Amino acid sequence: MKKSVTERTPPARRPVEHDILLAALPHPILVLAEENRVVYANAAAEAFLSTGIAMMKRGKLDDVLSFGCPLLALIDQVRATGSTVNEYGVELSTPKFNSPKLVDVHAGPLPDQPALIVLMLQQRTMAQMIERQLTHRAAARSVSGMAAVLAHEIKNPLSGIRGAAQLLEQNTSDEDRVLTQLICSETERIRNLVDRMEVFGDERPLAKEPVNIHDVLDHVRRLSETGFARGVRFVEDFDPSLPPIPANRDKLVQAFLNLIKNAAEALNDTDHDGRIVMQTAFRPGVRLSVPGSNLRQSLPLMIQIEDNGPGVPDHMKPHLFDPFVTTKRTGTGLGLALVAKIIGDHGGIIECDSEPNRTVFRVLLPMQDRPRYATTQMKALA
Repeated sequence: MKKSVTERTPPARRPVEHDILLAALPHPILVLAEENRVVYANAAAEAFLSTGIAMMKRGKLDDVLSFGCPLLALIDQVRATGSTVNEYGVELSTPKFNSPKLVDVHAGPLPDQPALIVLMLQQRTMAQMIERQLTHRAAARSVSGMAAVLAHEIKNPLSGIRGAAQLLEQNTSDEDRVLTQLICSETERIRNLVDRMEVFGDERPLAKEPVNIHDVLDHVRRLSETGFARGVRFVEDFDPSLPPIPANRDKLVQAFLNLIKNAAEALNDTDHDGRIVMQTAFRPGVRLSVPGSNLRQSLPLMIQIEDNGPGVPDHMKPHLFDPFVTTKRTGTGLGLALVAKIIGDHGGIIECDSEPNRTVFRVLLPMQDRPRYATTQMKALA
């Protein structure tokens, strides 16, 4: 007699399959029994809480979280009402976190076992990425208008000042010549600053072509190693299967060179060996709404630049991509604003995660569209 599918599949395999699925999810998931005893935690939960499942099972979730953590009150609410609770922007803190983290909380009782509570956490970094990116683009647009005004109203008078100083220099003493040279050097410095800002005013569409992102990153690494990143150890973790990116190669080189330069300069403030990790991966799931239409652009190509420097100060994180915001003594604060503009012009987004000894700039970009003629030929063959 032929066995049914159910009979051929041993019941003992089902929990194992469930464990594999839950372990593969990127979001922390916990199952809590009475008194918040942890009976299950997936791999993401162990990594998020920096605590192994064996250690969590020995006690309660209360022992892992800081005293008075609002997450505990939400769990009590689920137990009291027996219904699902969704709360957004909950501040979560543990003794192992360097600073509190914002998470979205989804909690509810198991249908078959109401005494057990399923808890899923989602870090707000990804949830707020698109909202922050729109802020970055708005900041870049504000600089664009300012750049257009400055280019016209400042560069022309600067040329006159510099020319007058050069004429005076011909008929002055050595002592006064120092002052005229100072005028020339300072006007040149202001002119260079205005030139950098003028880039923001360029609203012309980019000339794009299929670009291999690994060729871009390799070129940026070689440029960096011969200059400002000399002595820094580079680690490459590339996904060789990534398809081409529709991009302007020179602009991408400029953007990633800025990111690598920031990372290298951050490493100058550390007393341990500096390391920059360049990583690429295919991460489906992130989609960005296209302004003025109902379309949503898929952004599956991820490029990360990670360093083990001191990290970004907490008060700087919300304004990191705003123009004229910098922690450098001689910086202009335009580098990351320019990076945000270039990535935005490519239809992508950029985000930063930072803590001591680990700062990650994450860029998500669209794939190269398949040619229409290829699609037509495939349909014809079908």
